[in-house]
Amino acid sequence: MHGKTFAILATDGFEQSELMEPKRALLAAGATVEIVAPHLGTLRGWRRHEWGDEVAVDLDLHAASPSRYDGLVLPGGVLNADTLRTEPRAVSFVKDFFANGKPVAAICHAPWLLIEAGAVDGRRLTSWPSLKTDLRNAGGEWVDEAVVVDGTLVTSRKPDDLPAFNAAMTGLFAQHQRRAQARTAIAAGDVP
Repeated sequence: MHGKTFAILATDGFEQSELMEPKRALLAAGATVEIVAPHLGTLRGWRRHEWGDEVAVDLDLHAASPSRYDGLVLPGGVLNADTLRTEPRAVSFVKDFFANGKPVAAICHAPWLLIEAGAVDGRRLTSWPSLKTDLRNAGGEWVDEAVVVDGTLVTSRKPDDLPAFNAAMTGLFAQHQRRAQARTAIAAGDVP
């Protein structure tokens, strides 16, 4: 995934492993990863039952353009997802990825953002179990599986599912990269 850039959208209270492990997986695959947040500086993670480490923010959400990115990662964390889904700019940022057919990976409580972005209806997906009713009410087919891929969306339930989530995410993002390259390999002037 060399030459590709992916955004991780988060705010304070993100589930630490659900941000750090996908970031490491994408970096290991050769991608560039940027943390996008509602404010510059640092974000404080949540590690299961207590505050975790801080991570540096690369780009303020209000200055970030979805067109800059090849895909989006949404880590969970109750506080993180609940805060972001009330932020209009975060919701429009997520909507743009779906509107442009770019891949999105969401884990744990992050599908709350998918509901706000209107990206759940007709999709098969998973999440932290407490979101099941919310996702079904938004028109999604919720299933209790470690990872679910539906088109350009990959979802997962919890930190224990991160190995499956990371494998599906990097696979989807790499597959999307190959398709994008195939579409641009033949220029309009190359066809008689």
